[in-house]
Amino acid sequence: MSDAHIDGYATALLEIARAEGDVATLSDEIYQAAQALDGNAELRAALTDPHVPAGRKQGIIEDLLGPRTRRVTVAAIGLVVGAGQARHLSDIATRMAELAAEQEGAVVAEIRSAVPMDPDQVHRLEAALSAATGRKVEAKVVVDEGVVGGLVTKIGDTVFDGTVKSRIDELREQWA
Repeated sequence: MSDAHIDGYATALLEIARAEGDVATLSDEIYQAAQALDGNAELRAALTDPHVPAGRKQGIIEDLLGPRTRRVTVAAIGLVVGAGQARHLSDIATRMAELAAEQEGAVVAEIRSAVPMDPDQVHRLEAALSAATGRKVEAKVVVDEGVVGGLVTKIGDTVFDGTVKSRIDELREQWA
């Protein structure tokens, strides 16, 4: 899929969020759901399989996301999946978050953590990243059980790896 198509879907989702009057919440929910769906190989395979009927895909989305998110989030993700774009959902959600942040004069920071972060932690992290980058930062936290001790932060093409594993690897290199 071209960048123009990703931008088109992202813009459409952003317009849905504006119509709902809560861009930040809807952007967060779509981003979180897209990351979760993308992180599960079986689920990703089912949602991208052309032999699985669209109605079944919609049912899968409803079953997984319905109890956890608002109806509009389920419908927005269903729109992308129903259009046959499930394999690009993560890219579309990321672009939507970037567009929403750009309108606020901010950049998106993807924060990967092994555990959920409370709003105060996210706010402090955004403030620290804003001070470090000189730009307003809007954090999107992704719970990733593969992260052990610490956080991995990505802003654009820059990655800050503050995990225990990366620190141990650095020590090994220094001692080698």
